[in-house]
Amino acid sequence: MIQIKEYLNKHGFEAFCPKAVLFDMDGVLYNSMPHHAVAWQKSMAEFGINMTEADAYATEGARGIDTIRHMVKLQQGRDISLEEAQRMYDLKTQLFHEMPEAPIFDGVMSLMKQIKEEGMTVGVVTGSGQRPLINRLLTDFGEFLDESHIVTAYDVTHGKPNPEPYLMGLRKAGNLQPWQGIVVENAPLGVRAGVAAGCLTVAVNTGPLPNEDLAREGAHLIYNNMVELSNNFKALINNK
Repeated sequence: MIQIKEYLNKHGFEAFCPKAVLFDMDGVLYNSMPHHAVAWQKSMAEFGINMTEADAYATEGARGIDTIRHMVKLQQGRDISLEEAQRMYDLKTQLFHEMPEAPIFDGVMSLMKQIKEEGMTVGVVTGSGQRPLINRLLTDFGEFLDESHIVTAYDVTHGKPNPEPYLMGLRKAGNLQPWQGIVVENAPLGVRAGVAAGCLTVAVNTGPLPNEDLAREGAHLIYNNMVELSNNFKALINNK
């Protein structure tokens, strides 16, 4: 693939040798972003913050407390403590969990099976720290994933778009180098984080944002859905 050759040339890497696939969670594994968008809008309105659906998608991937502090500073001109942001985020979390359970995207399970068959590691790198969501990951994907390969908001100091979450994902996957990891993202901030970590970053556009928003952040490949990525996975890892 020409995109992989360009990726290697840009970073000066000699070879693409993927040993792990690091997935974002919301909007990649689960069709959960519509629920998150509603929860964000309703919860922030309680605190006098106007957060739109577009805001929810644009800030997707960042730690919730970071998003809240940013929105408060932007709209109210004040800096709030981590404790206050956490209280606001707790309401957002409550509202989210009152909604129906989000379904797994078509194509995810077949992709996981291929990764396992290739002897590669499955990791999840999420800006969430909600225990019920982590438990669901382990229930749904226990055949492919264990908790030691999950990075949450509480594992890092800086959330996406900082590269720290994906660098931590590489570490948890076995102290891998960037050319040994593939990042799968759906959000601009997540794509920026994966690219900054030096990984081949694949965007799957499962939301309303145009592909240009993902390409602008440096996505090396863009697919329209998880089925498309699953169907092309063998070609991707074999660089054909």
